[in-house]
Amino acid sequence: MTVRIIHVGLGGWGGSWARTALPAVSEVEVVGIADPSAPTLEAVRKDLGLPESAAFGSLTDALQTVDADAVVITAPAVTHVPLALEALAAGKHVLVEKPFANSAAEAAEAVHLAEELGLVLQVSQNYRYYPAPRVTKDLLAAGAVGELSAINIDFRQWDNDRAFEDHPHYRFPHAMINDMAIHHFDLLRMVTGKEAVRVYARATYPSFSKYQDEAVASMLIEMEDGIVVSYRGSWLSRGEHTPWAGEWSIQGEDGELQFTSRGGEPGDVSWDRVTVRKPEGSGRASGEAARTSVELPTAEHHDRQGGLQAFARSVSGGDVPETSGRDNLRSLALMEAATRSAASGLPEDVVVPS
Repeated sequence: MTVRIIHVGLGGWGGSWARTALPAVSEVEVVGIADPSAPTLEAVRKDLGLPESAAFGSLTDALQTVDADAVVITAPAVTHVPLALEALAAGKHVLVEKPFANSAAEAAEAVHLAEELGLVLQVSQNYRYYPAPRVTKDLLAAGAVGELSAINIDFRQWDNDRAFEDHPHYRFPHAMINDMAIHHFDLLRMVTGKEAVRVYARATYPSFSKYQDEAVASMLIEMEDGIVVSYRGSWLSRGEHTPWAGEWSIQGEDGELQFTSRGGEPGDVSWDRVTVRKPEGSGRASGEAARTSVELPTAEHHDRQGGLQAFARSVSGGDVPETSGRDNLRSLALMEAATRSAASGLPEDVVVPS
């Protein structure tokens, strides 16, 4: 079965979806596109070779005209849930970009409607669809480094050179936590198989930052098994930049597991690395250690394409996607708690709506 898609939101990242991600997956076919910007809409229509009858100024118009199975939403984050609710009410399955919403309660409304109607609602947590985190998950489940004692995550990038007016990212609500750390929060849940219960976040606001909200944040995240995760993220780092999925150090009784993932371009797996480091002998002498690079599997699709393929197969009668709206409420709740903590200066509980 080929899943017929209406794609709404074609500017910026949405345009990359239209030109790169969607055409790469044979299980889907774009039968309609929608965007309120006429120039953006026309540019994408021409690039995709679609007829004028497949282009619409709104999702409402597209839903009324095009026979489709599902809607892919890559519009601005504040529109994610309203558009998802509209698509679901029209009987369409939905794949929505992250962050799902800016509050878990808002997202839960869409989750409830999808479950009531028996429709697939998936969030595009694209970093899950790389080999390194998936192998890390399996290694930890198999006890590769024994009982865990600590997890450290570092993300460092520089994104402060453009004019404020020309770069929407500077105006993204909580660009460090809601736009970037949400990826790492979701990966943390995936690789450990554990949920976060509490977070203490501190944001930094250098005078040279062009971001309207925090661009630098440090957090301590308490997991349900008592492990404390140290997270440091920055859009203003002059240090050596990390891959987009960050640099991870997962330490246990028997050694350390390190991984990185997602290089410079979407789908680039050349940065994916998993290394297991085990000290030789016992005691405190950890200078001498056996370091093993883990062979990573190949897959037909990575990144957004991997998630899109999973979505198409779920719509076609397959398993519930691992990044379902219901599952993503837990990643979103951690994100929301971190934002609250950065504002309050206090530890905040992770509250997942039912």
